Amino acid sequence: MENKFNFEICPERRTTESLKWRVYAEDILPMWVADMDFLSPPPVIEALQQRVEHGVFGYAIDPPSLKQAIVAWLESRYNWRVNEEEIIFVPSVVSGFNLVTMALRAPGAGLLIQTPVYPPFLNVARQAGMKDQRVPLSRDTEGRYYVDGERFRAALTPETRMFLLCNPHNPVGRVFTREELWAMAEACLERDVLICSDEIHCDLVYSGHTHIPIATLDPAVAQKTVTLMSPSKTFNVAGLKFAFAIVPDPALRKTFKQLVHDLGGGMNIMGLVAAEAAYTRGAEWLQALLGVLEANRDFLYEFVHNELPGVKMNRPEATYLAWLDCRDLDLQPNPYEFFLNEARVALNNGRDFGQEGRGFVRLNFGCPRAVLERGLMRMKEALERARMVS
Repeated sequence: MENKFNFEICPERRTTESLKWRVYAEDILPMWVADMDFLSPPPVIEALQQRVEHGVFGYAIDPPSLKQAIVAWLESRYNWRVNEEEIIFVPSVVSGFNLVTMALRAPGAGLLIQTPVYPPFLNVARQAGMKDQRVPLSRDTEGRYYVDGERFRAALTPETRMFLLCNPHNPVGRVFTREELWAMAEACLERDVLICSDEIHCDLVYSGHTHIPIATLDPAVAQKTVTLMSPSKTFNVAGLKFAFAIVPDPALRKTFKQLVHDLGGGMNIMGLVAAEAAYTRGAEWLQALLGVLEANRDFLYEFVHNELPGVKMNRPEATYLAWLDCRDLDLQPNPYEFFLNEARVALNNGRDFGQEGRGFVRLNFGCPRAVLERGLMRMKEALERARMVS
């Protein structure tokens, strides 16, 4: 199957408007922002080409066929049957969870997040005028993150109105277990706290792990949950700006839908076209992609443990993002700047994911193996030079 799709070529991206490749100087290898250096699935490219040939790009409706495709995708992959009327299109998951927060905001209301976490989470409470409530994920002696149910419950206060969940988790790569999800869901139900679940990486889960949408735990949980998903990470179409929310509660759905209409700015026609092609004809490509990403993950894990002494990582259970613990090395002025300046590799600064991210970097391994190897060798050589100097 892997031979049918070419995951070994990296199209030239510096000549495009690519954020990933244009922010840094040309001698720096970008392994940071979460988009992949792979061609999107052939059916997606073909559908976009056909739409461009039509030549007219006016305002769009929500295509019923796309909602039908989403319903079928969720049922086939997660045994989750949602109603089409519960699906609301949004330009992105980030805009989605910000709009959900706006729908719920009230004087003195609190928003709970778990850190370290995807940087846009850190701004949501402030932007909505809510109390910023945070609880760190727990870590075991091996450095694996997990949800401590009692710690989570204790973090909920009478002011907490919403919990913003990230699952699969960015940046730590966890796919939370049913037990972890239940611990969070039950605590939220007891306190009448809405769960807004960012599940954008749900389709990028590796063997031995299963993504469980938190809304599928129980009908009562579903009624108190807004789930946000998108084809953007899965099929490498983030720039086309399309995501969707699943909102079972009718009253909240009405308020949210109005906010999307007033503030969301409407859908990108190309995003609609790409999403439908991906969900109806992209499964075979995705299966091949997962094999490539899992092999990259395993190669990265072995390289870090064998060739980068002092750096620690756990195998991500999902996503194409690795969370590297560099705290034992005391890299100056911090690991991000060290690898940027000394290795000419751009990673994400762990501090951007919250206080608990200090001393960490996030590495994107969603790229051809040759690119991954080049970046890792640069990092290894930079660390070797630093040890020689010290």
